[in-house]
Amino acid sequence: MSSKISLSRYLVEQQRDKGHIPADLRLLLEVVARACKSISHAVNKGALGGVLGSAGSENVQGEVQKKLDIIANEVLLEANEWGGHLAAMASEEMDSIYLVPNRYPQGEYLLMFDPLDGSSNIDVNVSIGTIFSVLKKAGENQGVTEQDFLQPGKQQVAAGYCVYGPQTTLVLTVGDGVAMFTLDREQGSFVLTQENVQVPADTQEFAINMSNMRHWDQPVRRYIDECLQGKDGPRGKDFNMRWIASMVADVHRILTRGGVFMYPWDKREPHKPGKLRLLYEANPMSWLIEQAGGAATNGKERILDLQPRQLHERVSVVLGSKNEVQRLTQYHTQP
Repeated sequence: MSSKISLSRYLVEQQRDKGHIPADLRLLLEVVARACKSISHAVNKGALGGVLGSAGSENVQGEVQKKLDIIANEVLLEANEWGGHLAAMASEEMDSIYLVPNRYPQGEYLLMFDPLDGSSNIDVNVSIGTIFSVLKKAGENQGVTEQDFLQPGKQQVAAGYCVYGPQTTLVLTVGDGVAMFTLDREQGSFVLTQENVQVPADTQEFAINMSNMRHWDQPVRRYIDECLQGKDGPRGKDFNMRWIASMVADVHRILTRGGVFMYPWDKREPHKPGKLRLLYEANPMSWLIEQAGGAATNGKERILDLQPRQLHERVSVVLGSKNEVQRLTQYHTQP
């Protein structure tokens, strides 16, 4: 790339030349990116910054919170509450929505985020990340309730994630394909490093937690069994397995080189439709994957068509290379 294009310039061009986003949404995304830079710095300090280990508390899902979970959540709240672009926020780490304080102007957007995805990897220095999703508040009423957040994923106006690994990479869509930006630490800004990201329709790589195999439903077992049989089985090709236990890192690999990611329903908690959160994880990641030419379902239906019923709703997830997602979905929907 002959000249470096910053995230700000990219967003301005999306607003001015292509008409994809209004000014308020552009400014909101810039604030989210700045917050991700702050989280990146905290992650990079690790033990030197005293940010590793458990915080000794649990979130609304009953999961043990890490110190960095709480730090990242506070960074995102404080960075976004005063800009005038938002009406409210919701986080995987908070019981209920966070209304923009009355002392600040209110905007027309709603921001949802998983402040630090892959928390179990923090202390062992494996890639983690921040996932975010933006909706437009429905109606003209001033007040905001949880109901305003319960919109299908297809109504998102922006979505993305920031992965904190060997490089800090921001991945974004505003409905015009997927773009990747790498944090230039010397300049302190995100620089465009790839546009029009595409997920190959076919793959020989799958990501799933194999230790849960005995709990899976039959369609998932059938699919994985066929993959494991390799070129001697019905698939006629060998597969590799990858599993980082950080959705943001697994999805980033798929956007980079293809693959399929699965976190299916299992029999351990049969009353729950899945493990991952629909609003904070599945919806933004599904839109990114679809914008890159892939597919995303809950095993039976397109994730972006699902109507959320509650703020912390869970869902099964199958996403990535289109032909593999369609195959596994077909196994669920046909006898």
